[in-house]
Amino acid sequence: MGILYDDVVIMRPPEKEGDPTVITVNCPDKTGLGCDLCRIILFFGLNIVRGDVSTDGKWCYIVFWVVGKQKTRWSLLKKRMVEACPTCSSASGISYYRTDLQPPKVPDVFLLKFCCHDRKGLLHDVTAVLCELELIITKVKVSTTPDGKVMDLFFITDTRELLQTKKRKDDTIQQLKDVLEDSVLTIDIELVGPEITACAQASSFLPAAITEDNYNLMLPDSARSGTLRSDYVSITMDNLLSPAHTLFQIMCQDHKGLLYDIMRTLKDYNIKISFGRFTTKPRRKCEMDLFIMQADGKKIVDPNKQNSLASRFRMELLRPLRVAIVSRGPDTELLVANPVELSGNGRPLVFYDITLALKMLDVCIFSAEIGRHVIEDREWEVYRILLDEGEGMSVPRNKIEEGVWKMLMGWD
Repeated sequence: MGILYDDVVIMRPPEKEGDPTVITVNCPDKTGLGCDLCRIILFFGLNIVRGDVSTDGKWCYIVFWVVGKQKTRWSLLKKRMVEACPTCSSASGISYYRTDLQPPKVPDVFLLKFCCHDRKGLLHDVTAVLCELELIITKVKVSTTPDGKVMDLFFITDTRELLQTKKRKDDTIQQLKDVLEDSVLTIDIELVGPEITACAQASSFLPAAITEDNYNLMLPDSARSGTLRSDYVSITMDNLLSPAHTLFQIMCQDHKGLLYDIMRTLKDYNIKISFGRFTTKPRRKCEMDLFIMQADGKKIVDPNKQNSLASRFRMELLRPLRVAIVSRGPDTELLVANPVELSGNGRPLVFYDITLALKMLDVCIFSAEIGRHVIEDREWEVYRILLDEGEGMSVPRNKIEEGVWKMLMGWD
């Protein structure tokens, strides 16, 4: 039989103001399930303050304690989390879970293009609407003309898979018109093929500031001076405590999406978690104990594998994203890069956070693009923002870099 559909994901509201919402997931296991669930929670703007996981490799039980926005659409979050779990079938009108997973469908890509008069914060306001509508931005081409008009091209996919319908398309255009107000000149959404997407490839050249191995030396001052110290990150492995598992212990500084970054790395290494506990403590400190094994069901005993895994985690915990301000001729360019999962998924809400930080800093955007590049044998999603300096930028470069970094890390 299985488990009732409505019992796969259960959400318990806070008992009192300030308490976290408790999300319980009880379903068949699959590779990378924890990563997929954490990514969805991150997409909805929530922070995981505690987590427990237990699985026998066939069935899993996961509990998340989350805090975040007051206007969270909990019913929609539950629906998305249920969809990430193994598929369900119907028996006698009652939905049950089954484990026959189908390969994911390649989503259709749509081109949102509009022309309007420029204003401060415009790009973030548009991005916020797209996020609210669950439209995923895969590529962006934004440019500003000398007469103060902007031509924006957003390549997007629809989480709801409804953008091909007239109602969904019209609703999206209307919500964009509401935020653009009288500044909009033209706006349209159309389905595009791979040949159109290929024509919008980002520039292949990337500055060394975002690609070189010693990038950690170029983090914002707030990170170098102690907010995120390398000597604070502690990673240990123990093969004596458990007869069947390697105990993987992490102590580090918290940041937005920390649990997602950990689960993403384990998923990419094809490492299974049998038991795990994640807790946050005062002053943004986190501790995690994971009982893990390799895909073949064995412990991680090879010193080379241990060192490789520890090194990768140390990098992910210290610099889950790369942020740099560089000179591009006479202009100033902001670069942000985040690693892409082997499954092809990028980190959610990065462009949203970048544009929000710049809006709060009162910094205008002259042009922007999103593209994917291979850096150090890994695929990265790279955001390139050419800043509009106008009469001269009043915000120092280091303040822009630090402000964007703190927004991406979720630090006040």
